[in-house]
Amino acid sequence: MHWWLPAKASTFTGPIDGLFLAILIITGIAFVLVEVGLIWFIVRYRQRPGRKAFYTHGNTRAEVIWTTIPAVTMVALGLISNHYWVQIKGRNSVPSNAYPIAIHAKQFEWQITYPGADGVLGTADDFTIRNQLHVPAGRPIVVHLSAEDVIHSFYVPQFRVRQDVVPGMDIKAWFEATVPGNYELGCSQLCGLGHYRMRAQVFVHAQEDYDAWMKQAAQEASQ
Repeated sequence: MHWWLPAKASTFTGPIDGLFLAILIITGIAFVLVEVGLIWFIVRYRQRPGRKAFYTHGNTRAEVIWTTIPAVTMVALGLISNHYWVQIKGRNSVPSNAYPIAIHAKQFEWQITYPGADGVLGTADDFTIRNQLHVPAGRPIVVHLSAEDVIHSFYVPQFRVRQDVVPGMDIKAWFEATVPGNYELGCSQLCGLGHYRMRAQVFVHAQEDYDAWMKQAAQEASQ
């Protein structure tokens, strides 16, 4: 349903979109029932000539029912969403084979550091590119996020990934892209007057194409 949700391009889209739809349907049904009830009460108990108002304390059974149902629903949604939270954001959620990329946010750009041929960040063959995030499809990616000045937010709608980037903190987020193509990385925190310019291109490659790009980019960076 691309007409109202972004395209699906990561392994997170299924559970997140499913939870979103479940909440939307539940709240939509509740909204319709409440509004229909409100209209019915307005019409049914409207002022009429010769009709005298009277006081009633309500109906205890009805109050218990309409309190219990939302409470149970909220607890169920909380348990389900916590499961997905642990899976996506939990301390031990990052797969052991995740490919590392460092992303440094500053007003108003993204500085993206790749690990080079050895696949390890913090070594001599690392290289940095501004506003271009290249990742292979079908492989877990862990981004090491840092900020230089104010709070920024790493957000790729098609991946269903959003993570605040806080100065002084090294924050990890992970995802696995599934569909090769071009997307956009945006900052979803108002970070200053140039906030609208803080965008980067995201390129998802097939693994062999990513390897070829990595080789070429590393050679250009070493020159």
